[in-house]
Amino acid sequence: MNSLLENAGSEVPETPFLDWILYIARHWRWLVAVTLAAALMGLGATYLVRPVFTAQASALPPQQTSSVMNPLSSLGGLSGLAGGALGVRNPADQYIALMQSTKVADRIVDAFDLVKAYELPTRTATRRALEMRTRIGTGRKDSMIKIEVDDEDPARAAAIANRYIEELQRLSGELALTEAQQRRVFFERELKVTKGRLATAQQALQSSGFNPGAMRAEPKAAAEAYGRLRADIAQAEVSLRSLRQTFADGMPEIQRQNALLAALREQLARLEVARPNEENADYIGRLREYKYQEAMFEVFSRQYETARLDESREGAQVQTVDLASPPEQRARPKRVQSGLLTGASAFVLMLVLLTGRHVWLRAVAKPWFAAKVGR
Repeated sequence: MNSLLENAGSEVPETPFLDWILYIARHWRWLVAVTLAAALMGLGATYLVRPVFTAQASALPPQQTSSVMNPLSSLGGLSGLAGGALGVRNPADQYIALMQSTKVADRIVDAFDLVKAYELPTRTATRRALEMRTRIGTGRKDSMIKIEVDDEDPARAAAIANRYIEELQRLSGELALTEAQQRRVFFERELKVTKGRLATAQQALQSSGFNPGAMRAEPKAAAEAYGRLRADIAQAEVSLRSLRQTFADGMPEIQRQNALLAALREQLARLEVARPNEENADYIGRLREYKYQEAMFEVFSRQYETARLDESREGAQVQTVDLASPPEQRARPKRVQSGLLTGASAFVLMLVLLTGRHVWLRAVAKPWFAAKVGR
């Protein structure tokens, strides 16, 4: 009985977690000292790093109005052609892509001599560095474009942010970006082509030898008049043959009918003078081509003037909402956060090291492990 009690008293249950807590508590001075030292070192290191300032500017792209496409509805099939040529896109995304283009980056690099300022060997590396220091996007609740630029010089950061808006406004004047501008360019191009075709059709029609009165005549009206006259002559000839079966040639009825028939034939002869000869047998086709090109020229002229009016109503292509000013406070490094983060990292690392040492000491205290290590 006594031996059982002695064995029970000698076998004390192990408590690894409690042992670990007690071990950490015995070395709390090391834990606190290392953490504070690391925090102070992290805070001090921020004074050795050049501060970075962030300047922000915002702009509002031109808004597309629903009435701008109304003039195209009157064109029927041409509206689909013009709409396909215009290719409506999201204005904000389009302007952001323009500001991120190589053309704008090169202009900014040259304007601020960033190759020398960033101390980089090539323009490509400088352009890439500028891209990494610049953030361009749209607001979550609005369609305004936000431009943020990081730089060691606060004045240069603000100047670069504002320069992005200036370059965007410059490109807006050089390129056709809005629907009104694109419609104006589209109809201006079509107007020039149609004007050339109209001149060609007019020259072809004039070379057929017809007078201006015949050129102004509608093909349908001219054909109807010629047909009616031919029908009247045929009817007069039938009547004359009928009268000759009853009366002699000297009778007044025959003379009146001959006079009427002669007058009709004279009118027909005058019309036939204005008709095409064998060398100009395609007069009707040339006249139809001329009238078609004339009608298209009038349509494109009206739509071109409408597009110019819509473009003038849009006003400024890009409106500046907020100009960037030199920031007064640095964006990086954040000294307090850097110190706290360094201290927290050192605290965790110290806990890991103490835990590893504690596990090692417990393992060495066991005879079988000590014997194995001793080998």
